[in-house]
Amino acid sequence: MDSLDTLGRPLRDLRISVTDRCNFRCTYCMPKEVFGRDYRFLDRRELLTFEEIARVARVFVGLGTRKIRITGGEPLVRRELERLVEQLAMLDVDLTLTTNGSLLAGKAQTLADAGLRRVTVSLDALDDATFRALNDVEFPVDRVLEGIDAAVAAGLPVKVNAVVKRGVNEDQIVPMAAFFKARGQTLRFIEYMDVGHTNGWRLDEVLPAREIVAALDEAFGVEPVEASYRGEVAQRWRYRDGSGEVGVIASVTQPFCGDCTRGRLSAEGRLFTCLFAVRGTDLRALVRGGASDGELATAVTSIWTARGDRYSELRSAATADLPKVEMSYIGG
Repeated sequence: MDSLDTLGRPLRDLRISVTDRCNFRCTYCMPKEVFGRDYRFLDRRELLTFEEIARVARVFVGLGTRKIRITGGEPLVRRELERLVEQLAMLDVDLTLTTNGSLLAGKAQTLADAGLRRVTVSLDALDDATFRALNDVEFPVDRVLEGIDAAVAAGLPVKVNAVVKRGVNEDQIVPMAAFFKARGQTLRFIEYMDVGHTNGWRLDEVLPAREIVAALDEAFGVEPVEASYRGEVAQRWRYRDGSGEVGVIASVTQPFCGDCTRGRLSAEGRLFTCLFAVRGTDLRALVRGGASDGELATAVTSIWTARGDRYSELRSAATADLPKVEMSYIGG
């Protein structure tokens, strides 16, 4: 029997952050002026070990979780991540990973061999100057594309996510769509969100999904596609020429909280029930305090069944300024 929250949503998806560190300093996520050399990241002993993560994940699967996504920070900066993938691949789940792609070229085959099923690459521009300005560490587009090619060569299906910020990279929408359309890879545009408290988010910097879709329709001709499962975050659009799909994630202008089935585990073992939460519940203390799997399951169930989160449906100018956990800490 599935555990349902107060709005009738099951716990289908678990996003696991394996690190709060990243080798990019994207201005909308980890701006340099905040995440500089003096910023205190988690110490290694604070992080859940791979064995601890796998144990917690097994408990979630017992409660009905069917999809696990490994995130960060940038997950590939955590050493020997393939060891965790190998352990999670033993569970009956759809195992995926989200990465900025910077280290993917050297890791894709190893991850595929360990049992990873799919990968999502974050890439916000094809224009090199724009991309370097966004990642703020002078990282070139070509090396991310090499990572995508390596994933494909390793047999890993790839989706590409692009955050669109008005006045910054909206001119990349049509070129990126054309590029990935020609490659037969799914591209998803994401509205710039008020995640965390350090990115200086303003509503007028959000390019609404309807404008993104209008640009795609004018350039290529698109038509809507039915969602493939409950809780799918992307609105799917089919190219009228039959050459594939493109997605738009409209979490600001068209929130989808009503179908949110995602729990989030931070790198040091705190369970968050919303991307926009202020605080999480410490599962690491239970894991390291000798709790049984049954006691862990009871704790997770009690947290989930009390859940009533629907931040995006309640978002306003007032809520945007409230303190929230950083996306670099909990994953997207």
